[in-house]
Amino acid sequence: MISRRHMLVSAAVLPCLALPALSAPPAVFVRNGYAIHGVDPVAYFRKDHPVQGNDAYRLIWRNAIWRFENAANLTAFESAPLSFAPRYGGYCAMSLTQGQWSNSDPEAWAIHSDRLYLTHSIAARDRWLENPDHFAAQADFHWHAAHG
Repeated sequence: MISRRHMLVSAAVLPCLALPALSAPPAVFVRNGYAIHGVDPVAYFRKDHPVQGNDAYRLIWRNAIWRFENAANLTAFESAPLSFAPRYGGYCAMSLTQGQWSNSDPEAWAIHSDRLYLTHSIAARDRWLENPDHFAAQADFHWHAAHG
């Protein structure tokens, strides 16, 4: 037998089930039109630190402007963008483990399994590095749920 309380709880929950899912943010975190705040994504791999890109070497990929330090880095990115672009579109990888979207700091980065990860702070990056495989699996789940 259904009680009055059960009916009230059901009535309160059912409309929530019909709500559309919140839309995912764009596939790339962009600030002032630039991905990674204008930092060259290839430099993380070739110089082991972030380097501001140059407007003379830029391209548009996934609705964002990507800047590069030089023509060689631009060419490398063009030939294999998924190898150099940060995972999760440059959103904070650590926040994404909790299903939250937040900006990132190009100084708070890590390379793990040949992929670039950005976080919103050095503390978040240090936490990420404690167990990157575990955190990447969590972030992957939320990323794929939002972006397919």
